[in-house]
Amino acid sequence: MVKLTDIHPLTGFLRDHKEHIERLAATGRPEVLTVNGKARVVIQDAAAYQKMTEALDAIETERIVRDRMASLDRGEPGVPAEQVLADVRKRLTKKRK
Repeated sequence: MVKLTDIHPLTGFLRDHKEHIERLAATGRPEVLTVNGKARVVIQDAAAYQKMTEALDAIETERIVRDRMASLDRGEPGVPAEQVLADVRKRLTKKRK
């Protein structure tokens, strides 16, 4: 979630980029940069971005498993567990590259 204090003009970021980068690293929150008063760019610390993408991967993996379990509950033909795990492994391997 972006707080109102995390919205800054792009010109301010360009002028004081070191201060912004330090704040990004310290808070882990993204900043919205504006151009002519309109949101234009979102920037984020690399470690916070990595944490966010890992959380999204976990959510997506859980969604896949839940969808497949629901299809079994509906009586649809199942997929062998080995295939499910292979699909998840393949997806996670692609994300890490």
